[in-house]
Amino acid sequence: MTKRTIVTLPGDGIGRAVLNAGLRVLEAAGFKADYIESDIGWEFWKKEGNPLPQRTIDLIEKHKIALFGAITSKPKDAAAAELDPALQGKGLIYSSPIVNLRQYFGLDICMRPCHSYKGNPLNFIRRGADGGIEEPEVDVVIFRQNTEGLYSGVEWSNPQGNILKGLLDNPKYKKNFGTIPPEQISVSSRIFSKPATERILRAAFAYARKYEYKSVTLCEKPNVLRETSGMMYKMAMEMQKNEFPEIELWNTNVDAQMMWLTKNPENYGVIVAGNLFGDIISDGFAGLIGGLGFACSAQYNPDSGIGVFEPTHGSAPKYADYPVSIVNPIAMIESACMMLDFIEEQTIAAKIRKAITEVIDEGETRTYDMLKMHGSADVVNMGAASTDAMADSIIAHLA
Repeated sequence: MTKRTIVTLPGDGIGRAVLNAGLRVLEAAGFKADYIESDIGWEFWKKEGNPLPQRTIDLIEKHKIALFGAITSKPKDAAAAELDPALQGKGLIYSSPIVNLRQYFGLDICMRPCHSYKGNPLNFIRRGADGGIEEPEVDVVIFRQNTEGLYSGVEWSNPQGNILKGLLDNPKYKKNFGTIPPEQISVSSRIFSKPATERILRAAFAYARKYEYKSVTLCEKPNVLRETSGMMYKMAMEMQKNEFPEIELWNTNVDAQMMWLTKNPENYGVIVAGNLFGDIISDGFAGLIGGLGFACSAQYNPDSGIGVFEPTHGSAPKYADYPVSIVNPIAMIESACMMLDFIEEQTIAAKIRKAITEVIDEGETRTYDMLKMHGSADVVNMGAASTDAMADSIIAHLA
């Protein structure tokens, strides 16, 4: 096994606690690496006016692989108010460092698996036709286009000049908004390009073929968003017909899909969507397997080999200052397993996943969320496992 260098990005809030738990599990499982911590997040925005310093970009460019904890993001005005006084009034505008990271490195493929664990008390249950309780197995992998769509950052407030002229050239804009003063208008653009759309579709179909999923579901809104969702659906139909005929292509509208989540989640396999809808649907499915404490993700560029692996939860700043960290580290540990898969260390990844499965099935170690407690500082004294205790239990099951 070649020893790698991994860039670690603790970020904000609980990011450091879950990342440290993940690193301990990796080491105990036999993964040997050098770790270089780098800077990202809110503190660097406040101190430097840049939540993603160039030094961090340089390290990721050099070493290719990063493990990321969590970041804090705030609205535009709140972000500006927290800048160092020496930086205020200089036109600095906060933007999400993780979004910037995705776009800078072209990490346009985001994969978010949602698999239910046997014995997890947070698993989705429903009432069956006979009145009994059913617990369907959820085994869904969401492929989210990660750099375009509504998260592309192409936005305007008070559009002027050529931008306003371009908007007014659209008959629907002119009819519905043309009489509204531009200073009362804000616009966010939803941009889909064919190359990026093809990449995410191909990644979804290829994954379905490799792991023998019977279907790929396109979850968009082509009946309304005719140009963007419509293009994606047309491309998906052509790809399925010409290259993946053995895999069924299902087409669902995102609003209806959110309703069907709790009707028949076991029917879905691979789901593919644009940026915003992929974000929404992955959180929806995460809720069926226990919530964001179990939601992992990979975002990568297969051409450059650069990948960033992170839990999908936020920084939870209200928990960050507790004397003992209480947050569930499984999403971070599973994200580390996705990193191992990416760098062809599947044996170690399988070993860790087996340990996680055993811990959850035994039910002796459960974090506060698994015990359905309110996330207060005293939950450990009430029987909940701390972040480190959950990591310790997983490590104990690695043998």
